[in-house]
Amino acid sequence: MNALEIRHDLGTSVTVRDGGTELFRYVYQPDTVQLESPKPYIHPLRTRAGKVVSLFRPHDHVWHKGIAWSLPHVGEENFWGGPTYIHGRFYVQLENNGTQAHRRVVDLDRADGTATFAHDLDWTTQSGALFFTERRTLRASLISPHAWALTFETRMTNVSGTDVAMGSPTTKGRENAGYGGLFWRGPRSFTGGQFVTEEGLGGDEVRGRRMEWMGFAGRHDETDAQSLVLMVDDAANPSHPPQWFARSEEFACLNPAPFFSEELAIEDGATVRFRYGVGIADAEASAAPALADAVRETLARSDAITAAGESA
Repeated sequence: MNALEIRHDLGTSVTVRDGGTELFRYVYQPDTVQLESPKPYIHPLRTRAGKVVSLFRPHDHVWHKGIAWSLPHVGEENFWGGPTYIHGRFYVQLENNGTQAHRRVVDLDRADGTATFAHDLDWTTQSGALFFTERRTLRASLISPHAWALTFETRMTNVSGTDVAMGSPTTKGRENAGYGGLFWRGPRSFTGGQFVTEEGLGGDEVRGRRMEWMGFAGRHDETDAQSLVLMVDDAANPSHPPQWFARSEEFACLNPAPFFSEELAIEDGATVRFRYGVGIADAEASAAPALADAVRETLARSDAITAAGESA
């Protein structure tokens, strides 16, 4: 397997390449308008064969941007983008669209077949109050001739001066709309695609169910090729295994949602950690269990790398 290459466009983004294929671009300092809650995002996201498996700023939800760490209810603030759900009024546009702002690069490295990027961020409300500081780490590695894995880890520290509850529209009263967390928006051609879980293939009824991992198999226009995107929730995450917000109708998305139906209160000064593995493969739905196993192993290696760094 090829060695990964990593390129840093100072002050803007990091790109990881697999030979002639750009696997992903992580834009850590975007030019997003305030209404869409400015935040880093991963797009484009590609398979090893070069198939694009993400969508940026779709007209139906312009705040959806590839893969992004998006939180709709952080106290009374919105770090998701767009309007805020208010029970009895539905969605209302408020002046509460916060920003996840890049502060400094912590790590940029390529070693032992893994490309790593880590940086610090400040979570600031639209009114200018600092709510959280964050250390975010992304690692990419190749796992087979047809697949690669991305690990996403975040450590968020509450510096707001008060306890803050993270939630979702469901915790605010909207049934079965518990989105929030690491959110993937798939290409238009994936609409109507197939969910796959440990229990086999499933439809939209998987939304709200608890499971360790979930995959989405979709087809590409023009070539009719299939690709598989899969997310694994780390066992140490709060609310593991999570409830999932997932859709195949209207549009394709996956989201292991840690605040789906219950808020997570973070005390002032406390730090909360989340970690996920994402598998991207040139494969059909039947490859999902083996891909989940490989991504789980990648998560374990990433944890060992983090522990070694903390003890050094």
